[in-house]
Amino acid sequence: MHLRHAVSFRSFCARTFFGALSVALLLATLCQSQAADPEPKRVLMLQSFGLRFKPWTDFAEFLRPEMTKQSKVPIDFQDHSLLTARLDDDRAHAPFVDYLQALYGAKPPDLVVALGAPAAEFVQRYRNRLFPQTPMLFTSVEARRVQYDKLTGYDTVAAAAHNFPAAIETILQVLPDTKLIAVVNGASPNEAFWQTVFERELAPFSGRIELRWYNKLSFEDILKDAAHLPPHSAIFWHLMSVDAAGVTQEGTTALHRLSTAANAPIFSYLDGFFDGSIVGGSMHSVEKGMAIAAAAAIRILNGEKAGDVKVPPSRFEPPRFDWRQMQRFDISDSNLPPGSTVYFREPTVWERYSWQIASIVAVLLIQAGLIVVLLQEHRRRQLAEVLSRQRMAELAHVNRFSTAGELTASIAHEINQPLGSILTNAETAQAILRSPSPNIAELDEIVTDIVQDDRRATEVIRRMRSLLKKAPFEQKQFDLNEVVQETIRFFASLAVGRKFELVSVITPETLPILGDRIQLQQVILNLVMNGIEAMRDTPSEDRIISIRTSRVENFAQLSVSDRGSGIPDEKLKEVFEPFFTSKAEGMGMGLSIARTIIEAHNGVISAKNRDHGGATFRIRVPLCTDGAGPS
Repeated sequence: MHLRHAVSFRSFCARTFFGALSVALLLATLCQSQAADPEPKRVLMLQSFGLRFKPWTDFAEFLRPEMTKQSKVPIDFQDHSLLTARLDDDRAHAPFVDYLQALYGAKPPDLVVALGAPAAEFVQRYRNRLFPQTPMLFTSVEARRVQYDKLTGYDTVAAAAHNFPAAIETILQVLPDTKLIAVVNGASPNEAFWQTVFERELAPFSGRIELRWYNKLSFEDILKDAAHLPPHSAIFWHLMSVDAAGVTQEGTTALHRLSTAANAPIFSYLDGFFDGSIVGGSMHSVEKGMAIAAAAAIRILNGEKAGDVKVPPSRFEPPRFDWRQMQRFDISDSNLPPGSTVYFREPTVWERYSWQIASIVAVLLIQAGLIVVLLQEHRRRQLAEVLSRQRMAELAHVNRFSTAGELTASIAHEINQPLGSILTNAETAQAILRSPSPNIAELDEIVTDIVQDDRRATEVIRRMRSLLKKAPFEQKQFDLNEVVQETIRFFASLAVGRKFELVSVITPETLPILGDRIQLQQVILNLVMNGIEAMRDTPSEDRIISIRTSRVENFAQLSVSDRGSGIPDEKLKEVFEPFFTSKAEGMGMGLSIARTIIEAHNGVISAKNRDHGGATFRIRVPLCTDGAGPS
């Protein structure tokens, strides 16, 4: 019994101990969680006009994320707008002060940020009632709009310093012929303050240009006037929160409408308006100004005394310009101030497609180079062909002389026969004429024989002159059969002297071809002479050369066959090569010249051995297809 009570007591103590330990751990975890998740900083953002009024909306939009980025703790932004800033009526301030006091009287925010001059003026006036010891940051405000004599140790100013004369000088440098500048400024109390500043600071320009003020016009009248500005005019856009007719102008609608209607370029002092509606100018940078203001705000939230955080006023940044508006108003880059930056410049065709253009140009240049090279090579080839023809013609001429030399004996014999007959007949006629009664009939026969013999000698000489004639390659239409028959007659006497038989089989069909008559005749002579040389050791009864012509489809065909020893089979493909010869004293040019001549006539020449000894050379030349007869 006592043991059971003892166990129960120990068990109770253990449960009590572990319960206390769990509570301690839970409390430690909650403390760590609270330390890990600090309470957010409450920042009151007081807008001057509203949440959609430029340029203050731009300042707020840049300031918020910049503060969030720089802060190590969460920030709770709470926005309020000073709607009374649009009108010059202080009676509406009291209800708004009571409203803010009701919201933040018990627990003031950690920081009050006044955006714009109206908000700065409002919090300075009612500071003691609203936030006597709350740190304040005055930003998005021009330095002249801050009442520095009323600042306390809880206040920090991150202001801007406008330089309107410098902005006007920039316009005159960009547009040196400017004669009129229209200044767009609204009619709210804040804008009325700036109107007096404009008139005072821009007074020195009155002798150089005409200044036209739009602060007393409704915005609709401003649009009408801006659409009909005289040449060499410009527009300077300051603010347009409320026009002279009391109409509120929110956002960028007014500026966009003015840019569309105006016939003159628009400049401004703040890059928040640099959104495609203005040319540009010397301007403040909203982004840089808010980065500086955000750094000051974070220092205050981190515990620094606001009065110890000193921020010098921001100045104009180097001028920036919109290339699209420059193009619209024909503004040259050369007129821009040194250090200017041009935005939205559309890349040129070269900048956009530089590597494609470079590739195409490179390809075109390469093609042009290749074309030039090919044209030069073509010209050289043509020149070489002309020179080759000239050399070949000269070589063929030499070859004909060589052939004529080989035929000298037979030619001399052929000429001597008619000359001897002429001499004999002449002596006989002379004797008859000296007789007392000359026989006239016999004299007539003798004279007839003399005429025939003279014609025979003349024909031999004509054929020789034709063979030895040096003339350029000249294409004419003629009958191949006529050339063959003429060549056969040329060899008639040679056949007797060289003891060979010349057999011809001439087709009865006309074989009209286009070519050089003399050169084709030379080919036949070369082939016949080769045949004669090939049969040098052949018995006299078997020394026969056959010449045949025929028509094969659209070709005229000529074959020259002999009964010599033939051509070695391994040499059949070489017989037409230059300097190939089977003669001890030959030059090896005859068949090469023959092939060149035939190919120049678009024909072919071939050689093969006959089945019963000897060789056959065959020539094929295209027939004329125009239907004309030989000339």
